[in-house]
Amino acid sequence: MGDLSKNISVGRRKESTARVRIEPGSGKITINGIAFEKYFLRETDRIIVLQPLAITESVSKFNIKASLTGGGLTGQAGALRLAIAKSLLAMDETFKNILRKNGYLTRDPRMKERKKYGLKGARKRFLWTKR
Repeated sequence: MGDLSKNISVGRRKESTARVRIEPGSGKITINGIAFEKYFLRETDRIIVLQPLAITESVSKFNIKASLTGGGLTGQAGALRLAIAKSLLAMDETFKNILRKNGYLTRDPRMKERKKYGLKGARKRFLWTKR
């Protein structure tokens, strides 16, 4: 086990940011003071969040407190997954290969494309008429 002072980590995806504090416990997950199951109502979001814990077989070994801001629920789930993976790595270095191999330590670089001047959005143009 690693140093417990390193148990805070940050994960980001799209416009979402997740700050996670992980400590040994019974597997309780709290997000912004709300229970994990009540915060993420969609099953897919719950699966995304639990992936790093499931792959390292540590679902019931750690208590997780998370603070999520910005973006939508799916973006927040992705940010939380990255933050949990980073925290697990800080707790135990032996998880590095398995987390890296499954892509849980890599930040998703896809962001919303900015609006360009003279256009309706990022790529959509105004209708052109000849006459």
